[in-house]
Amino acid sequence: MVEKLGTDARAALAATLPQWRVLAERDAIARDFAFADFSAAWGFMARVALLAEAQGHHPEWSNVWNRVSIILSTHDAGGLSARDVGLAQAIDKLLA
Repeated sequence: MVEKLGTDARAALAATLPQWRVLAERDAIARDFAFADFSAAWGFMARVALLAEAQGHHPEWSNVWNRVSIILSTHDAGGLSARDVGLAQAIDKLLA
């Protein structure tokens, strides 16, 4: 079973994932992305999909034209876990 993030790991989220925001009401993290156009947004989503499949951890997301919104939470843990942090870091590396 995957465990929820501990207090120390939660306190480090702002430094670890500075562009992600905590959704306290969902025990999740979220980030919004904007791209030049729909094709660029779709390409980003395809790359994220490959990461998610490789990690066996899938985002909740939406896409409207050039915007992509991603929410990460681990259902098996009932909230934030190290799996969410790892996928968020991998997503951020796609844009580096």
